[in-house]
Amino acid sequence: MSTTGTPRRITMTPAARRALLAAGRLFYERGIHAVGVDLIAAEAGVTKKTLYDRFGSKEQIVVEYLADRDDRWRAFLAERLDAAGPDPRARVLAVFDATGAWAADLSPKGCSMVNAHAEISDPAHPAHRVITGQKRWMLDLFTRLVEDIAPERSGELARTLMLLHEGALVAHGLGIFPDAAASAREQARALLP
Repeated sequence: MSTTGTPRRITMTPAARRALLAAGRLFYERGIHAVGVDLIAAEAGVTKKTLYDRFGSKEQIVVEYLADRDDRWRAFLAERLDAAGPDPRARVLAVFDATGAWAADLSPKGCSMVNAHAEISDPAHPAHRVITGQKRWMLDLFTRLVEDIAPERSGELARTLMLLHEGALVAHGLGIFPDAAASAREQARALLP
């Protein structure tokens, strides 16, 4: 299986959507390896055959779960970036504000991509491309956001912001200290020229 490009996605039927919602909740709460297709089928109110007819494999369910989560995050973030207006500094800080809101409401156990990567580190697994693709997209976003602020060091600044962002996600998931995204936001603000 290729480790480059976009992974294959499926068309969602109502039964597939129910299965994906159940799988997403279970994968996030319990871990990908701890959840089998029997449990997903039971929770979704579908048969195991329906799961395999719709998705083909558990690997594809994992791909859909992570890709759906990424799609929702990107839409959530786009709304916050739009609301921040054109000022590049405000837009950088809006990423951290969005992360704080998302984490508080939708990610009590930390970043689903980071959590999934702890279980799926094999680049041949199709979900690996979703995980690394999402993190590359975030780095590219930070790079685009800081190009107008510090064009001569946009790559370095974007990587530093990415490290702050990812550290905040991990610290939040571990419950090390309250409001990790707000702390990362303040560090990011101090870095912006």
